[in-house]
Amino acid sequence: MSRRSLVTGGAGFIGSNLVRALLERGDRVRVLDNFSSGNRGNLEGLTDVEIVEGDLRSYERVHTAVRGAEVVFHQGALGSVPRSVQDPLTSTAVNVEGTLNVLLASRDEGVGRVVAASSSSVYGDGGVFPRVETQLANPISPYAVAKLAAERYCVSFFRVYGLETVALRYFNVFGPYQDPTSQYAAVVPRFIRAVADGVPVMVHGDGEQSRDFTYVSNVVAANLLAADAPQAPGRILNIAAGGSETVNSLAETIGTILEKPVARTHEAVRAGDVRESWADITAARETLGFEPKIGFEEGLRLTVAALVGSSAVVVPRDRPWDIPHPS
Repeated sequence: MSRRSLVTGGAGFIGSNLVRALLERGDRVRVLDNFSSGNRGNLEGLTDVEIVEGDLRSYERVHTAVRGAEVVFHQGALGSVPRSVQDPLTSTAVNVEGTLNVLLASRDEGVGRVVAASSSSVYGDGGVFPRVETQLANPISPYAVAKLAAERYCVSFFRVYGLETVALRYFNVFGPYQDPTSQYAAVVPRFIRAVADGVPVMVHGDGEQSRDFTYVSNVVAANLLAADAPQAPGRILNIAAGGSETVNSLAETIGTILEKPVARTHEAVRAGDVRESWADITAARETLGFEPKIGFEEGLRLTVAALVGSSAVVVPRDRPWDIPHPS
């Protein structure tokens, strides 16, 4: 049955992929975005989407967007660890105050469930691998601190007000609609564009830092599951591929896919970065029935096809949000 779904940050990378999946299943979709980092082009051609332009820090705009929604997918945020190091005040205001506004408006409007995006960065460095949700969080960057506060607000609103909330800790998501040109661009699109253009990839540190790179369709699927899973409310869940790849192996795999050599330059490790990241996704499997269907290399092939226009990858049509879209 068709539902009214709100996607905050719906013009962003993950949000726009989620919007397409919701439309495909027949939802009536509304997007809240201020387009400061989201791209209007990511929603191009989606005539059935209602857009509310506004900032998460404005309760009035958030309340307007939430009104009438049955499910809220809260993807809106001011991302990037380096950006939060440069401007911790704005990062905190958007990611904490903005989340609080979404929760308040959802409570006041009787929303059925809020599925909120959190981040693996809350774990920080050290500790046990793979990461399990019961581990003590140890955030390093201001961004990570803000994300931890936001997810704890989600749990609080479930326990205090009875608002059904689920917080999903994303691990290094990549895929179509991820901007390779921003000064805060993530490593996957930056590397793809650099290798495709024949210029060196810039590696912070020695390149042996590891990440649980997660293709975006896996994250989209987790959101759809979290919106309905009966045991999900009040939970915080890792959403990842459940593996670990180094930044060096990422570069080499991209080079193999593009059939191009990979040159590197090295810079100092960035403040706030973690050395290792690898998720245990047992809780998401048990609570949501989540299973990542697109692995690391297949996801990279799909992303390369989207960013540089390769037609070498055939995409299963039964998973429409896996289809690469032109950048």
